[in-house]
Amino acid sequence: MNNPTRANEKEYVLTEKASIQQLDERLMACYASAVHDVLRGLGIDNCVLPPEIMALSPGQKLAGEIYTISGHIDRTLSRHDSLLAWTQVLSKVPGGKVLVCQPNTKEIALMGELSARALMVKDTKGYVVDGRCRDVDFILDLDFPVFCDLNTPADIVERWTYDRLGDPISIGTVTICSGDWLIADRDGVVVIPGDIAEQVVGETETVMSTESEMRDCILAGMDPEQAYLKYGKF
Repeated sequence: MNNPTRANEKEYVLTEKASIQQLDERLMACYASAVHDVLRGLGIDNCVLPPEIMALSPGQKLAGEIYTISGHIDRTLSRHDSLLAWTQVLSKVPGGKVLVCQPNTKEIALMGELSARALMVKDTKGYVVDGRCRDVDFILDLDFPVFCDLNTPADIVERWTYDRLGDPISIGTVTICSGDWLIADRDGVVVIPGDIAEQVVGETETVMSTESEMRDCILAGMDPEQAYLKYGKF
């Protein structure tokens, strides 16, 4: 006999996954500046990561639910221990997320080709790090979205390990929690608190529709001041 409780739980999980996937797609159709404007209108102004964090490939875009990684330099580590720790990170992070890493160092790369391949197998949406990347040409060939500040050939071996997975981190002045959402494009990286993500996406869609209508009016010759007075934005 089927267990109705388990059936209901399974149905709930499938519904939740479908809802997250739909929100992923809707957010991906937005752009970071419009999302920022909506958040600011809601009184959330501290939501933009430092401008040094940019896409490896100009024009690349990333959106989705966040899962966080934090680590630190430890020069007592052996080669085995440091590589084991990093492969544990790759194994433990959930699939289907945007990974956001605070490595607490600018000395070494916290993303490379093999790591990107392993994450792609887990349907990871992309990777944002307050630090460096390596194997850049290979990652560009993979078309795996990576946002970082600079690149370096230096790796983690014998000098870095993770300390927390899924716990709050800070990048710049922004505190980031697993379950928050993120959109990143050529303009920068914007973090959306998880509890208002659906509201923010909905309001951003409305803003973008208004901007599209206003754009058509301006191209048709409407005076900019009149456009502002009519639409309340510019």
